Amino acid sequence: MASRRRDRTEGPHGPIDRVPLRDAAEGAPGRSRDGARVTRPERGIPVRAWITSRQSGEQLVDGEATAWTDAQVHVRYVDSHGREGFVWLWAGAVRRR
Repeated sequence: MASRRRDRTEGPHGPIDRVPLRDAAEGAPGRSRDGARVTRPERGIPVRAWITSRQSGEQLVDGEATAWTDAQVHVRYVDSHGREGFVWLWAGAVRRR
């Protein structure tokens, strides 16, 4: 029987699972970023953001802003199950911590 490999990344306290595609956060449309100037800081900025996941529903999550435009923010977040995810969100759904 074949084993199923789970996507993991290394966190500050050891390995952390990635959010599976079936429960990934719904992001803002990529085409709305076409031609926009993207700012990428040297280090992520601590944020709190509202995400909507396909299976888990709406969640207020802690994360880091890793890039942004005038209208959207790219967020690395940890969901309520302790899994790491990445998503582009509308700026109104993101606040600095």
